[in-house]
Amino acid sequence: MHTLPFNVLYWLLALSPIIVVLILMIGFRWGGSKAGPVGWLTAVVVSLAFFGATPGLLAYSQLKGLLLTFYVLYIIWMALVLYNVVNEAGAIAVIGRAISRLTGDRVMQLLILSWVFSAFLQGVAGFGVPIAVVAPLLIGMGFEPTTAVAATAIGHSWSVTFGDMASSFQVLIAATGLGGLELAPWAALFLGLACFGCGLAAAHAHDGVKALRHGLPAILIIGSLMSGTQYLLATNGLWNLAGFVAGLVGLLVGAVVARLPRYRAASATSRAIQSSVREQSERRLSSRRRIETKRAGLPRRPAWLRYGSPLRYEPTQPALAEAEARLSLPLALAPYLLLVVLVTAAELYAPLHELLNSLVIRIRFPELRTTYGWTTEAGMGRTISVFGHAGALLAYTSAIGYFLYRRSGHYSAGILRRIAANTLRSAVRSSIGIASLVGMALVMDHSGMTYFLAQGISRSVGAAFPFFSPLIGVLGAFMTGSNTNSNVIFAPLQKQAAELIGISVFIILAAQTTGGSLGSMLAPAKIIVGCSTAGLAGREGEVLKRTLLPGLLIAACVGAVAWLAISVLGLG
Repeated sequence: MHTLPFNVLYWLLALSPIIVVLILMIGFRWGGSKAGPVGWLTAVVVSLAFFGATPGLLAYSQLKGLLLTFYVLYIIWMALVLYNVVNEAGAIAVIGRAISRLTGDRVMQLLILSWVFSAFLQGVAGFGVPIAVVAPLLIGMGFEPTTAVAATAIGHSWSVTFGDMASSFQVLIAATGLGGLELAPWAALFLGLACFGCGLAAAHAHDGVKALRHGLPAILIIGSLMSGTQYLLATNGLWNLAGFVAGLVGLLVGAVVARLPRYRAASATSRAIQSSVREQSERRLSSRRRIETKRAGLPRRPAWLRYGSPLRYEPTQPALAEAEARLSLPLALAPYLLLVVLVTAAELYAPLHELLNSLVIRIRFPELRTTYGWTTEAGMGRTISVFGHAGALLAYTSAIGYFLYRRSGHYSAGILRRIAANTLRSAVRSSIGIASLVGMALVMDHSGMTYFLAQGISRSVGAAFPFFSPLIGVLGAFMTGSNTNSNVIFAPLQKQAAELIGISVFIILAAQTTGGSLGSMLAPAKIIVGCSTAGLAGREGEVLKRTLLPGLLIAACVGAVAWLAISVLGLG
């Protein structure tokens, strides 16, 4: 326990690293790779000068941070490798175009792509991939650009926590020291509620209440099965697969729902738009072929890809059209189906599970104490299974997928260089941001700064805290661009606040990560990615204006349910 007196000055000092990050990212529009290190440095200076941290304490806290950072980045980097392996074969384009042919109904097209397909992509890659891929696809089908970006930003956000091999959920576990099986039920429940909210908001973004009413039956059917699948997998220890398989189930169910009479026939307007889009596409393809013939080399990238996007929708192979023509939908989906098999076997088949987890990185840390008496108990740091980690399973899938596509002739020369370059370009800056913010969070935790913040929050809001919990998660994702970073920064704070108030830690942390997931639709970093791939550079404010209200409303609904569960029903 701290011997420092609790007062406003020390509370503001404890908050200062977060304030610095907020000002730099929102006020000065710095990225996480620049703002994160400054926030980390602020935390180090304040902890040394005012909270009694010692050099030894800081050194141990950063070693813990390195373990946690590696644990998270192992997943993120390998997920990006898998995405680029599949994307360079033209498989993402094949899957997207197969989905776009399911129905001529505009609302159903928007829902399947912006809500369901984007959730599937979040499950397999995350990292802004859904917006970068789906928004241009919707624009190519005739949807208005700001609608395409806003609907996709809204639609995919419910799947962020359990997407990308549950990297954000893994951070929640690591940052709080609690078990995944205890955290998963409430998290899956709140995210399931968010799933319906995101579907409704995505439809509303297209054509207001009219589109919402038209799409409501589809949203209820598909949303029930997606959220139910996610809940069953997450609560049975398969949270690595929960978001991805939920999206895959959504695609299968969406294909059936699209055949219902309500959604099967395209309107005259829809047919006219699609005909116009096809004609424009054919003209662009003819123009591109002429350019390729003149240059006898690489094709020119489409206009919506020439704004510095870190994630590209189409691979840049000269033989793209021919590769896609020879790539069947089952072959395009093969790596993802293989991933399901590998993860399920690794988790449920005991001999394989024991073999893969036979080599682990494990470090025990001593008790750490500040000069003012704040104590961090001795214990193990984050344990990392070298061959059984989710990142390792993604690596195996990537290797098999690579040889599968290469053997079937879907790659051109220089493929390994392109995969490596695309992965590096996408991951390096965000990796720096994640590492520095993890380090900042652990400095704050080990020096007692997080406790001071929690104490102030518990005293100011008291019993109303569950309502505000998801909004804190939204703030974290908004300022860092990541649910992962939101959980790194605010999960320890929310845990300690819940303990001080005497309410359910599991409900509060579920609300935190749900808010962080929903905050993805508001994060400037992700909106910039979507706008750059959609040719809307400089118009990010228009998209944010369309995602702000839905994001806050859905988060407020989650907060109301959390408050009801704790304060009225006494659950948790």
